[in-house]
Amino acid sequence: MTCAEINIRDPFVLVRDGIYYLYGTRAANFGTQTGGFDVYTSADLVTWSDPIPCFDSVRYGMNRGVNWAPEVHVYGDAYYMFATFTREDGLHATYVLRSESPLGPFVPHGEGALTPAGWECLDGTLHVGEDGRPYLVFCHEHTQISDGTICYEELSADLKRAVSGPALLFRASESGTAEAIPFGGGMNYVTDGPFLYRSDSGTLFLIWSSFIGGSYVELAVRFRDGKLGTDFEHLPPLYTKDGGHGMIFRAENRVILTFHSPNASGQEHPFFVELADRGDRLEVK
Repeated sequence: MTCAEINIRDPFVLVRDGIYYLYGTRAANFGTQTGGFDVYTSADLVTWSDPIPCFDSVRYGMNRGVNWAPEVHVYGDAYYMFATFTREDGLHATYVLRSESPLGPFVPHGEGALTPAGWECLDGTLHVGEDGRPYLVFCHEHTQISDGTICYEELSADLKRAVSGPALLFRASESGTAEAIPFGGGMNYVTDGPFLYRSDSGTLFLIWSSFIGGSYVELAVRFRDGKLGTDFEHLPPLYTKDGGHGMIFRAENRVILTFHSPNASGQEHPFFVELADRGDRLEVK
């Protein structure tokens, strides 16, 4: 398969032993009750395998609503998938799954949702600090609070639960570039898809998605002290051509940003663009 034949949102690539593993949201019905997730494999980022089912949300009673944004991280001696599902109370939340292989099968791990009870949350991503402590960075969704935020919380060493309350990083409106979109009779600011990347110089960046001029975009934040926290600055938009919910990975000696585009239901495909890692800034080549 080629990328043009793969209809997914929220692409995420894991690189292991020269193989690229591509995960994403099954785009049918905007990722609602789609029954789980697939993984695609490639040796060159051009030709991909057929989809390989890697998590069956029906089997575990997790197909109540959304099946969104799976991303897989190596942590310790296993593979952990963080993804958004619908709680029994109808709210969205990030859960963690575990597998011995990047191909799955993944199974639920931990003590239920990781994100706060009563919050509408999505797009949790794992960040491990330089001291080895794991954190979940996630979005408090605009559908509940109008001005979407990006927050973080510390996780237990086994990733089974949160061990701190949520801390606010920023509101979408504070970025200086994100623009509100019509929603529910009002105008909301969106936060989607946070992901953290450390540059060759040790600089820590966070990329995330919102809207500018009605177009889905990739925005970026730089942490001045190299640590997850409140000492950061918003940077100019990273990508503004109707592509978003991205992540960054290394392909041999290249740094690659992947995202879905266009942001239109049924038309989404994974895209790959090369970045220039300038140490204290990232640029699309």
